[in-house]
Amino acid sequence: MDINMTLIGQSIAMIVFVWFCMKFIWPPLLAALEERQQQIEEGLTAADKGKELLVKAAIEADEIVGEARKQATSILDSANVRANEIVADGKLDGAKERERQLSAAKAEIEQEANRAREELRGQVSAIAIMSAEKILNREIDNKAHDDILGKLAQEL
Repeated sequence: MDINMTLIGQSIAMIVFVWFCMKFIWPPLLAALEERQQQIEEGLTAADKGKELLVKAAIEADEIVGEARKQATSILDSANVRANEIVADGKLDGAKERERQLSAAKAEIEQEANRAREELRGQVSAIAIMSAEKILNREIDNKAHDDILGKLAQEL
């Protein structure tokens, strides 16, 4: 009989232990497990949202980089156009300056030529006057006259 009473006593102790565990130990454990499960679900949800945001940010970054490249290309194109305009303006200014200097040099050459002509006219007239004086001073005969004119021609 002792074994039966022992068996019943152990069964009752076991039932009390199970009841005690279910009443006081299981609820905090289940609450902790549910809380942990909820935290894991929130973490997974946040990770999914983070992945979506990362994909969106990568797409947005690609768009921004593409737009920046377009702007850089347009800036370079406009800079090249402006550089070509500046070069063309420089060439035009250089051509104008060359024409101005060329016309100034031509005018100076023309003035020098006119001065030289005037000087030559003065010298020719002086020589002609001297020749006329020499002719008048000598007696007039054809041989002497031809001789003086030959010398005059050589001087000119």
